[in-house]
Amino acid sequence: MKRNAINRRHFLKGAGTIVSLPLLSAMSPAYAASGTTKEPHRFVAICGDLGFHTPYLFPEQTGKNYQLTPYLQPLAAHRNEMTVISGLSHPEQNGNNGHASGMTWLTSAMRPGLAGFRNTVSLDQLMAHHLGGTTRFPYLCLSNGGGSLSWTAGGVGIPSESSPSKLFAKMFISGNEREVKNELRELERGRSILDTVLYDANKLDRSLGAKDRHKLDEYLTSVRDLEVRIGQSESWAKRPKPAVDYAPPQDVADKVDILAKQRLMYDMMALALQTDSSRVMTYALGGLNAVPSNIPGVKTDWHNLSHHGKDDAKIEELKIIEEHEFIVFNEFLNKLKAVDEQGKTLLDNTSILFGSNLGNASSHDWHNLPIIVAGGGYRHGAYVAHDEKNNTPFANLFVTFAQRMGLEMDQFGSSTAAGIRGLEIS
Repeated sequence: MKRNAINRRHFLKGAGTIVSLPLLSAMSPAYAASGTTKEPHRFVAICGDLGFHTPYLFPEQTGKNYQLTPYLQPLAAHRNEMTVISGLSHPEQNGNNGHASGMTWLTSAMRPGLAGFRNTVSLDQLMAHHLGGTTRFPYLCLSNGGGSLSWTAGGVGIPSESSPSKLFAKMFISGNEREVKNELRELERGRSILDTVLYDANKLDRSLGAKDRHKLDEYLTSVRDLEVRIGQSESWAKRPKPAVDYAPPQDVADKVDILAKQRLMYDMMALALQTDSSRVMTYALGGLNAVPSNIPGVKTDWHNLSHHGKDDAKIEELKIIEEHEFIVFNEFLNKLKAVDEQGKTLLDNTSILFGSNLGNASSHDWHNLPIIVAGGGYRHGAYVAHDEKNNTPFANLFVTFAQRMGLEMDQFGSSTAAGIRGLEIS
């Protein structure tokens, strides 16, 4: 996998970097005039930390003639552009707390948070490493103020960005000449620090045993990757940022207005994809130990509702919140579908994974995960039910996503096959 990524960067260096052009008022795809003849593919992973009540998501009938459930009703317009999947999970996800499986949703590492646990690289980071400096941002790690879905090859969590206004500024507001020079100076300073680290580490290597040398080699690999990222950042710092027909946003002041926060971040994600600012992103929807505002009929804190204990009144309140989350997700899909890319849509060219690390949040059960795959050019339109008791490895699906992004691989994490039943490229 590392060898493929290196070859890819050499190819880009030889053929010339793909430049992201300004977004025109007609909202045409940013890569269209860059000299590429084929539209790029993208990947977006969205995880609801507090789960989704699966009886309101999974249909009773499998296949293409399923009846829309309460949570699928808002997505009715995209029925033929999505696949609903049940019976998937990662193995051995019992962790140090009920929500620990959120750390491994995109990695499939086992026993999250327990003694001896070390996370592995997340799917998005493998993709970002493969793409290299193709876009200004190799990846975007986003959240609503909670944790991160992204992990480095060394098992280190990547901090997420939860401020849409800061994200917008990074993507679309160009600094003046002095600010650009300062940015380049800081990047050069970072390079100098890495040079010193590498020099000292290479001297230390001569006195270490085999086990310590292996650990040091892993560390040096991360440093060398960072060197590459600094070089890519220097290149992008000198280029103008895309111009977009979108006023600089203000962050949602109400911390418990979850729907407004999700809508605004989805807007930023759509802009990032459309301007080819990034082709890989993760978004942790988060949760609240408070009552969400501006959702009529909800008077109990969200986390409490997710642990409903089969209480019908709590489930009905939870349903109101989660239905609205699906409504907002539908708006995101609408935005991507509205963008034409050489006869296809931005949605056609973006694989979207939407779901949760919990199959039953009330009992912190990590089996039978709620999963929807939208867009991406797959054969959609069906509900595919895998074995509810003997789940198919969720990571099998990750191989499909990785291959769609151009990685030559047939295994990821705990996968047992290169793909899953019910999802094929059209």
